[in-house]
Amino acid sequence: MSTRIPDSDVVRMAVDLACRAPSVHNSQPWHWRYETGSLDLHGDSSRMLGAVDPSGRQLVLSCGAALHHLQIAFTALKWSTEVRRLPDGAHSDHLATVRFGHDARPASHDFDLVAAIRRRYSDRRPLAAPDTATTRSIVSCVGPGDAQVTVLSPAAREVLADATARSAALRRYDTAYQEELHWWAGHTTRTTGIPPEALVTTEQHHRVDVGRRFPAGGRTAPEEAATEVDASTILLVSTSSDERHAWLAAGRMLSELLLEATAHGLATCPLTHVTELPGSREIIAGLIPGGGCPQALVRIGTAAPEGRPAPTPRLPTESVLSVAPSRR
Repeated sequence: MSTRIPDSDVVRMAVDLACRAPSVHNSQPWHWRYETGSLDLHGDSSRMLGAVDPSGRQLVLSCGAALHHLQIAFTALKWSTEVRRLPDGAHSDHLATVRFGHDARPASHDFDLVAAIRRRYSDRRPLAAPDTATTRSIVSCVGPGDAQVTVLSPAAREVLADATARSAALRRYDTAYQEELHWWAGHTTRTTGIPPEALVTTEQHHRVDVGRRFPAGGRTAPEEAATEVDASTILLVSTSSDERHAWLAAGRMLSELLLEATAHGLATCPLTHVTELPGSREIIAGLIPGGGCPQALVRIGTAAPEGRPAPTPRLPTESVLSVAPSRR
């Protein structure tokens, strides 16, 4: 193995972990290309969701989360990463170029985050409130950057619940949205989308006031949770601008929050439904101290291990990674 660049097997291991990142409706809208020590990340526009994400904002955000997952994976494999974002300009699907140094010295927490990549899943059930100190610790762990995180208050949650209801009402008779939602959620494809066993029951839906209204899942809720109402803490990821570089930064922040929360033993559920329509997005913007552009939210809390949702499937690594032949 070269001491200067990772070989293709190492790259495959890291990309496999990167592709466990969350993406809108588990669309996995990314493609990686590795050649001569350089790994390029491209957004896959064929997987862009036209009704949910006509601007491609969530596609880029999803890729930003995968890029952060990738860096965590390479650090654990003792490779440092240098990332150049948007190397071909703001309008290109070429979102990042990653180069490497074999000089990383992973700490124990880096391995905790890799384990979190493997364990994390979206839990759409009602969650119990996390400890305040734990929430504070999670937020303190995320690094500085071009995205910010706000821990929302109970009063802000009421605003979110109202925005959720308004969004659901506006989209109830949106044929394109409903067709897209029902294709990606509950279909039988084994590599993409959200299978029925990863969704919650109708009764559980009614006990979560802030969440996308997916089709009902195929699981049975534990009887002891029948009166439980969601009490999760909600974190808001925002940026100062609404351009592609900001979307990538928001994806990184989303990844950091999800992995830190998972490493702290909490259940998580990323949310973007209230950032998709201009009216609800404007309402959420009013919750950001100093103003800004809301990009995503995360519910965090505790949940019983029994009855937990199944993890969503992933595309085979070889279908999202191209490795150029070695030059001799």
